[in-house]
Amino acid sequence: MAIQVINEKCKGCKLCIKACPFDAIYMEGKLAVINEKCTVCKQCIPACKFDAIEDTGDADADGPADLSAYKHVWVYAEQRAGKLMNVAIELIGEGRRLAREISDDAKVYAVLIGDGIGGLARECFEFGADGAYLIEAPLLKNFTTDGYTKVLHDAVKAYKPEIVLFGATHIGRDLAPRVAARLNTGLTADCTRLDVKVSSYIDYANKNTTLDTSTLDPNSDDKGLKQTRPAFGGNLMATIVCPRTRPQMATVRPGVMTRRERVPGASGEVISVSPALAESDIRTKIVDIVKSAKEIVSLTDADIICSGGRGLGDPSGFNLIRKFAEKVGGVVGSSRAAVDAGWIDHSHQVGQTGTTVKPKIYFACGISGAIQHLAGMQTSDIIVAINKDPDAPIFEVADFGIVGDLYKVVPQIIDEWDSASDLYEATVR
Repeated sequence: MAIQVINEKCKGCKLCIKACPFDAIYMEGKLAVINEKCTVCKQCIPACKFDAIEDTGDADADGPADLSAYKHVWVYAEQRAGKLMNVAIELIGEGRRLAREISDDAKVYAVLIGDGIGGLARECFEFGADGAYLIEAPLLKNFTTDGYTKVLHDAVKAYKPEIVLFGATHIGRDLAPRVAARLNTGLTADCTRLDVKVSSYIDYANKNTTLDTSTLDPNSDDKGLKQTRPAFGGNLMATIVCPRTRPQMATVRPGVMTRRERVPGASGEVISVSPALAESDIRTKIVDIVKSAKEIVSLTDADIICSGGRGLGDPSGFNLIRKFAEKVGGVVGSSRAAVDAGWIDHSHQVGQTGTTVKPKIYFACGISGAIQHLAGMQTSDIIVAINKDPDAPIFEVADFGIVGDLYKVVPQIIDEWDSASDLYEATVR
């Protein structure tokens, strides 16, 4: 452990206990003892008035001295109320691709945490998982930061995966950094691209960034995870590696990875893990779960999204967009400008600071096409842009562009939609 108590200097004053935000220090007799909850935040060191706590510089006494001991790809298969989240399905397919690039014997495992969720393992197998780690206990029925962090940390320490992937959801963004901190390893957040082979990364970088890849050998044996994410508001793509510690960890934006085709009846290995978890390990207690009464927006699951931007002019413009979405069987999206203006709730926002989407059809109505917005929707199968400005950047990524007043164009599309439904069905199949 990187933080340790010097017993000869410890006076039992308990100042370190008060300073520790993770309940990682307790008293054993008159001496302070640091337990496994320590995240090496070092808050206890300046709090000690007797210089009895030190940073040994040993990042992890039990850690990855031998990187070759770490094998396989794990995907945290996030579930809520017994339903597998779409981002978990996307990541299982991506994890399978990465595992095959690492070596022929590398596998992708789904990690299921909860209570009474064994049936989800089969669903994971059908979407590409070679196996599943099943961590079940009554205390894990609902997500708690402490409970899930402890059992996942313990599982990683015991089984040593090489890569661990999480969806960049509210839960994933809470859980992943806490697990990474306890493991003293790196974490890249909000990734939009993952690669193992250098050749794959070079091909991607040459098409999408201004990085100089001329010095990289496409035949290199480097099999480290290359984690690419937008930086500086989407103006740059940064690729991050974790060469000295394991596992390599990343959260991935929902909607950016392609899910693997489902194979009904597929099977795999189920590994049951008995978690060492007590009520005292969980500092919060769930009294009740109250679901939001506001409109539920599922942008990542939508086949059709009708988005409005600053070109709507005022909040009433979203009445037309809602009518449009209802007509075509889609959901309402928006640009950041419309959200910042207070015209619509943030849950509808598409883009760099909103939701990344990949629908079959994306209608951009009155959206100029700032790079932050394009980063969240440019992988849509079909993009239809409607804008009065013929030089709007949105037209550079659009498959179909209509230059005109959206208040004239959209009603015409609504009127013609019924007669064009047969053509639509043929397009999206």
